[in-house]
Amino acid sequence: MPRKIVARRSAIHGNGVFALIPIAKGERILEYKGLLRTHEDVDAGDSGAAESGHTFLFTLNDEYVIDGNFGGNIGRWINHSCKPNCQAVLEEHGGDDRRKDRVFIEAIRAIKPGDELYYNYGITLGEAHTPRMKKIWACRCGAKNCTGTMLQPKRKPKVAKAVKAAKKTAGTSTRKAAKKVAKKTSKKTAGKSAGKATKKTARKAAPARA
Repeated sequence: MPRKIVARRSAIHGNGVFALIPIAKGERILEYKGLLRTHEDVDAGDSGAAESGHTFLFTLNDEYVIDGNFGGNIGRWINHSCKPNCQAVLEEHGGDDRRKDRVFIEAIRAIKPGDELYYNYGITLGEAHTPRMKKIWACRCGAKNCTGTMLQPKRKPKVAKAVKAAKKTAGTSTRKAAKKVAKKTSKKTAGKSAGKATKKTARKAAPARA
């Protein structure tokens, strides 16, 4: 089978991932790989600080995180764009073993050889989106619809309640095997050791598809 993708320097930011052969819309490109860690373990370490401006952490569920810093694959180099050609998809395992949930990258439109792969990180922060944080998470994708930041606009309370109600009405179980659009998020956490400054851990998350 011919190699689909390759990592090399990107004009947008650092390393990027590029197509070597045509990739069809809806095609599953790769699985996001890395070390499976608990949230507690991640929060106790130094991976994915929100003020670093990037993260290789992918929230699998409320128990586990995929840490692409360790044992990660080429998927960790896919850049953000406000006009993506891919999306991250969470596939939940039907059983009780939450370690078996997986994240995949799929094409949402046809991709030509030489094209760079992107998906929308949609990073959310628990804190205010200050000018400083927007600068840290600045977007340089160059798309006509570029928002200038990778940060996801904060939801208004009424919208959040409506989404929650809609999900409840639908009656779908969160543990039922399904595909969900995965996005990046940032979780504010406190250092556990005495005297350690409060830190913010940025990680990719997978909220339920509405």
